[in-house]
Amino acid sequence: MTLTDFRTAAASTLAGAALLFSLAACSTPAASSSSSSPAPAGTTSAAADAACTSGVKVIVNSGALKQTATDVAGSCIPVDGPTLASKVLEQAKVTVAGTKAYPKDVACRVNGVPAADFDITHKGGTYREDCQKMPASFAYWSLWIKPASGAWGYAQEGLSTQKVTPGQSLELLFVVDGAPAAPAA
Repeated sequence: MTLTDFRTAAASTLAGAALLFSLAACSTPAASSSSSSPAPAGTTSAAADAACTSGVKVIVNSGALKQTATDVAGSCIPVDGPTLASKVLEQAKVTVAGTKAYPKDVACRVNGVPAADFDITHKGGTYREDCQKMPASFAYWSLWIKPASGAWGYAQEGLSTQKVTPGQSLELLFVVDGAPAAPAA
């Protein structure tokens, strides 16, 4: 196998993984309330989850980027059955931009983060996301899902095909060099 073949295979594998995390969350999204506002400050996670049994709790966490301007803290989006993750995010007013190669399945920028001129610091130096192909394997938005009474898991599909159901939570989490490894409990 040539280096070019290896890179093509690796890119293809990363594309599949990004589809999973493109807002990757297929383990178990937690529940949120049926209102579209965040849980009140001081509300425990269990209480907030219990309050969103007729919707999907949406969380956006810039994680390693620490850019809280993009973060969404637990909006509950009402749904009455299996609903595409992309539709739930749209209803939560979360803007997701894909890549040129994967415009609907991969999350490249969420609410404008990371900006095209933003230097992402990672163990190999700095990187700027151009949103052309797959995001870098060391700096990307991951998609997670959590059932009402379960653990977080990576989404198994891309944003345009992954479905979530009432009582689940959906989180977009930005990961740099493998951290954070998963959403907070």
